[in-house]
Amino acid sequence: MKRILLVEDDKNVQKLLREELNDDGYAISVASNGKEALKILKKKDDMKPDLIILDLRMPEMDGFETMGHILKSRQNTPVVIHTAYSSYRNDVMVMAADAYVEKSHDLKKLKDAIRELLGE
Repeated sequence: MKRILLVEDDKNVQKLLREELNDDGYAISVASNGKEALKILKKKDDMKPDLIILDLRMPEMDGFETMGHILKSRQNTPVVIHTAYSSYRNDVMVMAADAYVEKSHDLKKLKDAIRELLGE
């Protein structure tokens, strides 16, 4: 079973994505901000994610700073930026991600990006 780390501060979005992606057969870990996500990523265990879904606007540590830490750590984990803001598409940190998906009630684009990056 593929593991996904969802980095998202909105509890409703967390619940929706966790349920949808669990139904699709993924194991989901959730972090509410970048600091929590980095703690999960630093653990040396078999629970490392196969993919990260990263929101950009979050408290404590936003997605831009989190993406910088992910890049510095040279993790080979694909990152999908999942944001409600189309204006960030050309940001340098955002462009370093493997995919960019705008939030929508229709999760098809997000699910397609996940399947493509996981080679499914």
